[in-house]
Amino acid sequence: MLELQNVTHVYPNGTKALDDVTLSIPKGMFGLLGPNGAGKSTLMRTVATLQTPTAGTIHFGDLDILAEPEKLRETLGYLPQDFGVYPRVSAYDMLDHMAVLKGISSASDRKSTVETLLSQTNLWDVRKKAIAGFSGGMRQRFGIAQALIGNPELIIVDEPTAGLDPEERNRFLNLLAEIGENVVVILSTHIVEDVSDLCPKMAIISEGCIRMTGAPLDLIEKAKGTVWAKTITRDQLEQAKIEYNVISTRLFAGHTIIHVMADNNPGEGFKLVDGGLEDVYFSTLVGVRNEATSQIAA
Repeated sequence: MLELQNVTHVYPNGTKALDDVTLSIPKGMFGLLGPNGAGKSTLMRTVATLQTPTAGTIHFGDLDILAEPEKLRETLGYLPQDFGVYPRVSAYDMLDHMAVLKGISSASDRKSTVETLLSQTNLWDVRKKAIAGFSGGMRQRFGIAQALIGNPELIIVDEPTAGLDPEERNRFLNLLAEIGENVVVILSTHIVEDVSDLCPKMAIISEGCIRMTGAPLDLIEKAKGTVWAKTITRDQLEQAKIEYNVISTRLFAGHTIIHVMADNNPGEGFKLVDGGLEDVYFSTLVGVRNEATSQIAA
């Protein structure tokens, strides 16, 4: 279990990237969902001991990771959002080098580790290829392979599917699902489908604060009966935003479909729809923006 209590981080320029974050993250896949700039990467770097928070505590089991960060690194696998690699080095040689850095000194142990990881991430056939020639999905799978060196008990992946085509995304998510059965895996993303497809537990973060936590299915159930849809013309959109609590819009066949959050039918032409995690997510973000607007107006 990973426990964060009242974690706050303020950068030297005064920006408060994390604001009193408290989270309990159990074994399995945990989704941290939020827009760009919400504080996800700051939180992931903090948990990964790459930076020390301004305030708060973080424990992984009995380990105080702020007091003993080197002990967490022994059992940590980390795939950052921007994963740089040595372009002219083969996948096999790069993993072997990283295994040395992880403390696997025995050549036979490294050989076994590298070959197992290359097979697990479906990179065995390209093991001698320079990583510079990898596709985006292959690079991400290599990133997971290096994160798994040493059988980590805590794995952090930050925006892992951004930029992947649908086939690579599915392959990558299936790999994560297999890994997440026995260890703590934190999936930080702004892509709602990644969380809904994989994670039995999740949190929504916005402007450095945790806005909602729970199981995706439970959060969707709570929103049931409150999401309404209506098809309008594009020139009606601005007026609709004034009249209703519009949480999302999308184009379909040349028309605009709006989703509105309301306890009762908001008006003529609206139909009750089965809200999904996307509606929960967007309604949470709209609520945060409306709250901020009200505070400014006051």
